[in-house]
Amino acid sequence: MKFLSIVWLASISNAFARTSRNASASFDGFKVYRVNTSGRINELNSALKGLSIIELNHNDATVDVAISPEHLEAFDTLNFTTTELSQDLGADIAAEGPLGSYPGLDENGVPSISWFDSYHAYEDHIQYWSDLQASFPNNSELIQVGPSFEGRQIQGIHLWGSSGKDSKPAIFFNGNVHAREWITSKVVEYLLYQIVTGYENDTVIQAVLNNYDFYVLPVVNPDGFVYSQTSNRLWRKNRQTRDNTTAIGTDINRNWSVGFGGDGSSSNPSSETFSGYQPGDAPETAALMAYAQTLAGDKGIKLYIDWHSYAQVILLSYGYSCDTFPPNYDRQVALAGETAARIAQPYNTTFDYGSGCLVLYQSSGNGRDYMTDAAGAEFGWGIELRSTPYGFVLPADQILPSGIEIWEGMKYLWANL
Repeated sequence: MKFLSIVWLASISNAFARTSRNASASFDGFKVYRVNTSGRINELNSALKGLSIIELNHNDATVDVAISPEHLEAFDTLNFTTTELSQDLGADIAAEGPLGSYPGLDENGVPSISWFDSYHAYEDHIQYWSDLQASFPNNSELIQVGPSFEGRQIQGIHLWGSSGKDSKPAIFFNGNVHAREWITSKVVEYLLYQIVTGYENDTVIQAVLNNYDFYVLPVVNPDGFVYSQTSNRLWRKNRQTRDNTTAIGTDINRNWSVGFGGDGSSSNPSSETFSGYQPGDAPETAALMAYAQTLAGDKGIKLYIDWHSYAQVILLSYGYSCDTFPPNYDRQVALAGETAARIAQPYNTTFDYGSGCLVLYQSSGNGRDYMTDAAGAEFGWGIELRSTPYGFVLPADQILPSGIEIWEGMKYLWANL
């Protein structure tokens, strides 16, 4: 199923008020609904034309949309079954809480666990990675893979075990590919925190880190992430400008070369799933593809996970095709099923799993398919984190539980690859 072919009305962006995060986009009074499409996606597209809506998420049966206050009455007249998810999206954003201050360091130089009590500004994330790496100096280094469109370095941490760096196959993580999915960088950082603080005494962590080199990039869309914190909380794409259009942004997760331009992506620069005009013509994607090839040409990539929110699903390749599967698909399904079972143990949060095209929607030009077909990763996955009625604006008190449940799943997965 394709994303709705609906764009913002210009009058909406002109009417935005400033918010508590010094952002120009206000979502006060927007309601969020889950619409049952009943197979009538083209009819829904037509019905929503002229209304100011934001598509938040979708699968083959439903679409989550935010409706501006002035078009709620018109939306209510549509002949579709809906479920109200939020009475006020602006209030939900406020409920995330303010961006937190940087925590203190413990006696080992590790940032306090209170880091996970709130969301933080991008500059604080950079400091967090630096402090975490400095607390684990013999088994880690900071890495940079290339610049974003606006010139920020895409950066993160490389971790290794007793054999030394670059000596084992890679486990490669990307977070915050989509700017508004703030929980993803937090969960990735929680995994880093657990590895760094547990390696000395935890034999399970020792075994994993002694078997694999971890290459972790918590925020691979830094421009979009900063924009989501300062101007528009629901911004998805990067901040790339192009000739002959006023539209801004490319969907980094539709710009990879494998499956480029297929169903589940758009050639329209105004679309949330705009693929770009050529594979890798978003600088962020180009940097990630080049880095993936470096890892593939060295010890190879065992596992790649592209972290997203919000659907509670483990996505396996492929996204570009609904009837093609990797050779080891059955093994992947078995691992994903048990990983999902482990994720459910702390809080009973249920995750679906399977081919991304079948369990969520078609998405051509995505990272996990590139890693599978072009970089030779044995496991090319995407994981969509926990969902609530808040969608992308998960309250801060759910950051730590999100990390805890994913940690349980990852411990099993890494030990059984």
